[in-house]
Amino acid sequence: MFLKYKSLILFFFILFSMMGAMFSVSLQAKDRPVDLQPLEDIPPPAISNQENPDEPEITIIKKQGETIEEYRINGELYMMKVTPEHGVPYYLHKEDQDGGWTNVGPNPPLSIPKWTIFRF
Repeated sequence: MFLKYKSLILFFFILFSMMGAMFSVSLQAKDRPVDLQPLEDIPPPAISNQENPDEPEITIIKKQGETIEEYRINGELYMMKVTPEHGVPYYLHKEDQDGGWTNVGPNPPLSIPKWTIFRF
């Protein structure tokens, strides 16, 4: 009895899969326009001439026993690491585009808010 149902299920499975294949082929033939042309090749995006554009340029300067590392992106200096001959290294970075340098190290200065409240 089980063999009878098994063969019946197999028959319907094969029947429906053949009908689905015929239906998909007939849809593809009907929906396709006659005057198809291939698309042009799209060139890959341009690669930057820099080796690693996301990495900063680092310049190391040694003078009077201390080492200064200058970090630049697109030629603009944004951070310096100062390593004294005897002491703990500290970082200087720009607060904003027009501002001065801020010390980020073992004893950073107080950060003072620069909000404009009133203008006369």
